Amino acid sequence: MGTLAATEAALVEGIEAAQMLANVEQWCAINTGTRNIAGLARQAALLADAFAALPGEVRLAEPAPVEAIAADGRAVQIEHGAHMVLSVRPDAPRRYLLTGHMDTVYPADHPFQTLTWLDAGTLGGPGTADMKGGIAVILAALKAFETSPQSAGVGYDVLINSDEETGSLASAPLIAELARGKAAALTYEPSALPDGTLAGARGGSGNYSAIVTGRSAHAGRNPQDGRNAVVAAADLALGLKALSGDGLAINPARIDGGSANNVVPDHAVLRFNIRPRGEEDAARFAAAIGPLLREVELAHEVRIHLHGGISRPPKPLTPEAEQLFELVRSCGAALGQAIRWQSSGGVCDGNNIAALGVPVVDTMGVRGGAIHSPQEYMIVPSLAERAALSALVLHRLSGGE
Repeated sequence: MGTLAATEAALVEGIEAAQMLANVEQWCAINTGTRNIAGLARQAALLADAFAALPGEVRLAEPAPVEAIAADGRAVQIEHGAHMVLSVRPDAPRRYLLTGHMDTVYPADHPFQTLTWLDAGTLGGPGTADMKGGIAVILAALKAFETSPQSAGVGYDVLINSDEETGSLASAPLIAELARGKAAALTYEPSALPDGTLAGARGGSGNYSAIVTGRSAHAGRNPQDGRNAVVAAADLALGLKALSGDGLAINPARIDGGSANNVVPDHAVLRFNIRPRGEEDAARFAAAIGPLLREVELAHEVRIHLHGGISRPPKPLTPEAEQLFELVRSCGAALGQAIRWQSSGGVCDGNNIAALGVPVVDTMGVRGGAIHSPQEYMIVPSLAERAALSALVLHRLSGGE
């Protein structure tokens, strides 16, 4: 272990690991799949009570409206849960943003619903790593930070949103509002690797629905009068796949459409995801998609309407972000934790925060693994480890030793 000042040692010694674990066990017992509005409401109420232990104001913020495309091509509104926000010392001249999410990828009818001890130090269960363990880290770290003499001179906002797993479309305006003017941000996704490695630079992500409108006809009597929307959608999928490469990955994921086998289908919806590594790759997609759509429209005599966009901009490792990562590394060294980072193909709310010019480290949560699967697990000692790391980072960010 490196050297801690007396104030710093006192800061981390008060972290209550048992209470952190109890919080995770209570929270993970509630199903909070992104579409489980009742479960999210229960979780939000528990989080509001827990974070009320900190100074400041807790509120539940309404989700922004989100429109999606149904299988028949209609635009429909998608319901989301409320987001929890804590604001502490809002008038302080130097303020931070800490973010997490309460939703998981497991819907209410998913078979993975219970906690299981895999061994004495490993707890399996939905949301243990991603990221109710991370929320417990936020709460414990801030409680510890509030005992620092540096805390009185700074402020912070905490956002726990309800829709991160589906792209944060219902919380993106709130993220932008809370990130504005912040000196730094910490996001509590689980570590990129079970050894605690952080995610550094990230690519971006965008989700799209291409609504194809053709013309129906009898498949036997007069197929020549029809314009097959499913075939056009398939051709578009192949064209999109051909755009992949050199920093841009495109995944045509699903085609909805058609009706009876003896009817030329007059509608289809192609859903696809893009992953630009950098801004230049996103710009290349933007320049190519219009001509490709027109080419398919002309070839199949159909109309295509594109819905969606990039919800997670690419997140490069800027000099300001590197400085924050180095601070995290030095705090880890002082605590005997070896911290390193690497690029990641995944995306999270850290992408949105970084796009606003705020330096962010977005994998400050627990060590664990197998997220988004029934094998998800959390390494239990990492609860206190990561809380100590965050408390020390906040202390030194605020002018401490």
